[in-house]
Amino acid sequence: MRRTTSAAAAAIALAGVVTAAGPATAATTPCTPDVIKLPGINSDSSGGGRLKDFGANGLAVGSSANLPVYWTSDRTAHAVPLPEGFQSGEVKAVNSKGLMVGTVERSSDRALTAFTYQQGAEAVQLLDAGATGTVALDVNDAGHVVGSDAGGAKEWLNGKVVRVLPVPADAHPSTRIVSIAGINKRGDITGTAHTEYYDADNDQTITKTFPVVWPAGGGYPPYSLQVWNEGHWSVGSYARDIDDRGRVIGVEHFSYRDDQQRTAAVWKKPYDALPADPGKVSGYEHLELDAASPTTNVAVGTAATFVEGYPNYIQAAYWPGRGPALALPHPAGASKDSRSEASTASDDDRVGGYFYDWNTGVSNAVIWTCASKQAYAPQG
Repeated sequence: MRRTTSAAAAAIALAGVVTAAGPATAATTPCTPDVIKLPGINSDSSGGGRLKDFGANGLAVGSSANLPVYWTSDRTAHAVPLPEGFQSGEVKAVNSKGLMVGTVERSSDRALTAFTYQQGAEAVQLLDAGATGTVALDVNDAGHVVGSDAGGAKEWLNGKVVRVLPVPADAHPSTRIVSIAGINKRGDITGTAHTEYYDADNDQTITKTFPVVWPAGGGYPPYSLQVWNEGHWSVGSYARDIDDRGRVIGVEHFSYRDDQQRTAAVWKKPYDALPADPGKVSGYEHLELDAASPTTNVAVGTAATFVEGYPNYIQAAYWPGRGPALALPHPAGASKDSRSEASTASDDDRVGGYFYDWNTGVSNAVIWTCASKQAYAPQG
């Protein structure tokens, strides 16, 4: 029922009949609404790709056929050269100057290594001299790269570590940084910390997973962001991105057997309050927000409904920053059971992500152009 409605609404949205209020900049920029399926690395339409970030001049980055790739403005896929000994990987992010960051993997032992790559270069640059266990996740226009390794979280510049990110001073001594999510233009970084310890007074084990913000430059202590629920291993709150205003978007994740809950969460400066809940996409039980546009207040992610503990209905989601969360359409003619996810949003009203056609078994990296004009509230 949900999928039939989504497919029908997608066709209407592409025709320009269904619209939704979007960012102010999008309203003044003429564009043509479309859902563009990008080719794979073998120049066909079934590359199994995922789009992770947008750069300048039509550049987009991600993966195809388990390889790190980038797409140029003519929608051609280009392979990022793999370092010797590595067989797969993904580009995670790119800045406006064409500097890409990502991770490669060695099949023999599943070792991960972070890299940077400048568009057009002959080879990647491995971070930490190719040390395994490193993962690069984001880069800003000043060239600051953030990521994690087996021992914590780091910030690099020109291939060298400039900061090891500490745990907040108010955190329990058992706290460690478990992931890094993003860095904004100013240099503020967000990620997620986890603590677990035995409370002898109450005879129970306490766990807490919560977002952290490290202000730019390292001159100020990091913030521990407030969460709705804590204390049990089944629930945790995770940072997923930070925009240029310092707004952090993320998700509260609850998982216990077949009982699953995903609730989108948004934290705003000065980080002294509980997060806001944008609500759900109509017709779906869960919403995860995974990325924010730099300045237009848009956040994107995935709406889902679980059946017996597994996500069976999955569709790319778009939140304008106020009002209800909305769905993004599947490509015209797609199967009603197809799936999509949104993983990045630009200031020029593009959204990038992933699309899987249930009937054909083909998946592609996709771009939604004029996303605010295509986003809609599913009916039924």
